[in-house]
Amino acid sequence: MKREFDVAIVGAGLVGSVLAALLVTRRVCPPGRVALIDPQPARDGDGPDWDLRVFAINRASQRLLAASGVWERLPRARIQPYERLCVWDAAGSPAGAGSLTFDCAEIGEPDLGHIVDGRSLKWHGLQAARQLGVVVVEAGVRTVSIDEAAAQIRLGDGREVAAGLVAVADGAESPTRQRLGIGTSGHGYAADALVAHVATAIGHRNTAWQRFLPTGPLALLPLSDGRSSIVWSVVRDEADRLCSLEPTSFSEALESASAGVLGKTQLDSAIGRHPLRLRTADRMVGDRVALLGDAAHAVHPLAGQGLNLGLLDCGALVAVLEAAADPRIFGDRRVLRRYERWRRSEVLPAAAGFDALDRLFSNTDPVLAVLRSAGLGLVGRLPLAKRWFAAQALGTAGDLPPLVAGGGAITDGRSLPRR
Repeated sequence: MKREFDVAIVGAGLVGSVLAALLVTRRVCPPGRVALIDPQPARDGDGPDWDLRVFAINRASQRLLAASGVWERLPRARIQPYERLCVWDAAGSPAGAGSLTFDCAEIGEPDLGHIVDGRSLKWHGLQAARQLGVVVVEAGVRTVSIDEAAAQIRLGDGREVAAGLVAVADGAESPTRQRLGIGTSGHGYAADALVAHVATAIGHRNTAWQRFLPTGPLALLPLSDGRSSIVWSVVRDEADRLCSLEPTSFSEALESASAGVLGKTQLDSAIGRHPLRLRTADRMVGDRVALLGDAAHAVHPLAGQGLNLGLLDCGALVAVLEAAADPRIFGDRRVLRRYERWRRSEVLPAAAGFDALDRLFSNTDPVLAVLRSAGLGLVGRLPLAKRWFAAQALGTAGDLPPLVAGGGAITDGRSLPRR
């Protein structure tokens, strides 16, 4: 028997689960009318240790997670606020020339964001959606066809699902996006991000540290147990070399790369490895189709904004559908174009900016080194410029969904930003 839904979401990662939960909490769809489709939804909760993948959740994402019922479910042991962010160039020092430090006290905020465990986010996102009455369908997608009445989804186990709108959130390699014939633009970086946890002789002081090296940026992110999580972006040959090292040698290389900012460093976990890419979908919508998260845009992790951009996609799409009010027109391209124009105007400049920063800092050009150092120092001396950059990092700048900007319920199109 074919199941019918107002919205079917492909992909039960955090972006898909938050979208599902928001659709119900905002009463855009009633319980039971939203499907979350994934062949392997999360099956375990919080692990005994921090997941290798952690995410920097900014203020905008925190508000969306709270609105969807996810934030309060997260265990406090898997959340670490950070109060300062220190960025410096390889040619400079953390406290000297070529560095820039943001402090939450300078902008009247309790923190600059939170480092959150990736496994916990995925698990509690799914559980929040389930609790709200979202129907979790454990199956892969075999085909998607669109007709005037609905999107018809045939699942790998032979079942069929019909929906007024299909939201595609199944990751950067999105099989569903490919089945729909939506192409992508971008390039690989011939580099990988190495992730691990380390113990350090000097405490992290609730600070996120990032050093720009010629081979790529290195971030040290604070964890609640006193350790730090690293995200070390390096060219592929160097990644091969680092991954082949014994733990002691890897720790020494990491300590050198971080300029010893946290003292003696000791590897305290396995090492994960993820390829880096810049990829944006050629379009984010179609008839009865909307793309979100990494399925729509995969960006360089140097600013830690990939997941935050995806969560803002959720807030924007929910706002557009809430304004449309009638589930019968959720899949209308005229409705979905508002979402596309809104998000592409934010995502494309951000993706290009992250790419430009990587090109600017990941090189050995001595002229650029001088300019980088001078630029970081100049921003540090200009309060307005520094506050602007802080707002960007917090996610409180730009064309924000009402849920993030603090707006109330949306009842008609006039409540939305004009497009």
